[in-house]
Amino acid sequence: MSAASPTRAPINSPRLRRAVTRPHKGSKPRLTIIGAGLSGLTAALYAIADGYDVTVVERGNFVGGRCASEPITVDIDGQSLTAVFDTGATVWTMPSLVDDALAAVGLYARDIDPGFSASPITPTYRAEFATRGGLDVFSNEDMMADELARFGASDSTVAGYRKLRTWLQALFNACFENFMSRSFDRVTDLFTGPGALRDLTALLRLGAFGALEPKIRAFLGDNDLARVFSFQALYAGVPPAKARAVYGCISHMDTSMGVYYPHSPAFGSGIGAVSELLAEAVRRAGGTIDFGVDVTGLKVDEAGFVSAITTATGERPTDAVIATTDLPVVQSWLHDAATSAAGSSSKRRGLRSVVKRTGARRLFPVRFSPSAVVAHGLIPVSETATWPKRHHLISFGEKWNETFEEISSPRHGKLMSDPSLLVTRPAVSAPERIVTDANGVQWEPVSVLAPCPNLQSANLIWSRIGGDYVAKITAELERRGLTGISTKWRVGRIDTPQQWQERDMGVGSPFGLAHLFRQTGPFRPRNFSPKMPKNLTLAGSTTVPGVGVPTVMISGRLAAQRFETP
Repeated sequence: MSAASPTRAPINSPRLRRAVTRPHKGSKPRLTIIGAGLSGLTAALYAIADGYDVTVVERGNFVGGRCASEPITVDIDGQSLTAVFDTGATVWTMPSLVDDALAAVGLYARDIDPGFSASPITPTYRAEFATRGGLDVFSNEDMMADELARFGASDSTVAGYRKLRTWLQALFNACFENFMSRSFDRVTDLFTGPGALRDLTALLRLGAFGALEPKIRAFLGDNDLARVFSFQALYAGVPPAKARAVYGCISHMDTSMGVYYPHSPAFGSGIGAVSELLAEAVRRAGGTIDFGVDVTGLKVDEAGFVSAITTATGERPTDAVIATTDLPVVQSWLHDAATSAAGSSSKRRGLRSVVKRTGARRLFPVRFSPSAVVAHGLIPVSETATWPKRHHLISFGEKWNETFEEISSPRHGKLMSDPSLLVTRPAVSAPERIVTDANGVQWEPVSVLAPCPNLQSANLIWSRIGGDYVAKITAELERRGLTGISTKWRVGRIDTPQQWQERDMGVGSPFGLAHLFRQTGPFRPRNFSPKMPKNLTLAGSTTVPGVGVPTVMISGRLAAQRFETP
């Protein structure tokens, strides 16, 4: 893992508004960051570099949030067996962003864990089709071209793939610096900043605002293969047929730049090792991480500053706040703060003033991404020996577009009638994840993800149907060739939209706001708004630049850089 030079990336536009800290005493203003996920930990490192006294508060007892590796205990015929599962994101791209965050405080990964590495997952995915068998996806261009030929693709399709890579690279180059890696105050910011107008012109020329899936199909001339290079739009909460072509940037990160898996002698393997690495860097740089802190609200003073966070055990004074929680949670806190402040006055006008000042009203109507059911369990290694030995396996249903219309309907969602499913096997990359029971039988951790409607889209009682639905999708996977998964796989935990909502994820979706055109770039909720308190910024999946492992890290940097340097 190469480290960047310990310098900070500049804010692209000098015209951006700046958050200001609450008037404070002492040499360093106190910054409280709510949430110890990747966005919060990244924000902490950049804020420490800027001279803030940083405390990260986390409701749970571990770091990582939606990018964590957790032990899960599974019952194996009356015997309890515990294994480590990656319970959130499993696709890690652009590991250089970790280097950048560490470099902000003058550290390298080797300073914290000399053995830390980011190993490419090769192949990145295995795609399985109902009628055509399997296709491995490689980030190396020549290897992918050879695999397409083996799969039976025509010479024109292979040539189209090479042209597609060139197009995706150009799209990423035009998008990353000025649109994915910056904050916005207004729509006109699209045209400002070094090279912004040039990049916007390039995006228009590349057809970035047309539909993604038809654009990719035009390169490949093959409906099935178009899925392989467009399904990544689902990470952004939009069906590929409706996603803007600009989200080919996600496909480029996956299929060209490559997917990585972290290995760490100090923190173990898996995406959780990245969070642990960043957390240790925060501590070494002088920051504090407090676990078991359940934030229940924000206290806003008459000058429009957050003066304290309120918790289940009392208030914690602060001079500034970065909140990584989902937008509805922050809005509910601000509404409660406004109501509380107005409680000291009987005048309705005073209440309206406080509500307006704190931004308690909705910034605009928002739509969340579809959700997912994720089941984690153990299966005997003797069963998985016949499976394709791949870290990520995507089993595509035949009714591709129809099923994603089913789960993404705003009000009339339903379960996929022909599901497309993701099977994750971390032990393929980290054999130490395999555990052995008292009888000497080896068990492999396997996770299955099934996209589904969020709670606003479909009124499904997951406490009743969750187990049956997992049984249904595993029976389908068995039918598609994963022998033993419906009978020998022992499930230890099922996460459904109900569980996601209980963890304060908007309408039960772990994927944040959908990247509709009206919720993209300058139209997405800002990380700092004049409607919010003067010393509060946002990071995470419901602000710019959006959902996903690289993007939420960028959001943490952007949120921290909104503050004035003390």
